[in-house]
Amino acid sequence: MTAFHKSRQWKNKRPIIFKRDGYKCKECSRYGKTTVATMVHHIFPLETHYELRLVNDNLISLCNKCHEVMHDRVTNEITARGKTWQTRVKHKLFQLT
Repeated sequence: MTAFHKSRQWKNKRPIIFKRDGYKCKECSRYGKTTVATMVHHIFPLETHYELRLVNDNLISLCNKCHEVMHDRVTNEITARGKTWQTRVKHKLFQLT
């Protein structure tokens, strides 16, 4: 866990995103499933897009299983599913910055 993930800003932001997403995993809902979200995911990662760390459009609620398939935990590379989300939100995010 990074220092950012322990910050007051992040602790205040997470419940806002969960509430916005109805406490449901946004990836599961794409496939008609209803799963409780347990994670808030940065679509564009902190390591490469720190300026987007608290931007609502860069954050989605996910279940742990879906969070694990968004990026490879060994290489830290974004997976095909993660890139799909990046494509979906890119136009919103980069008009803001």
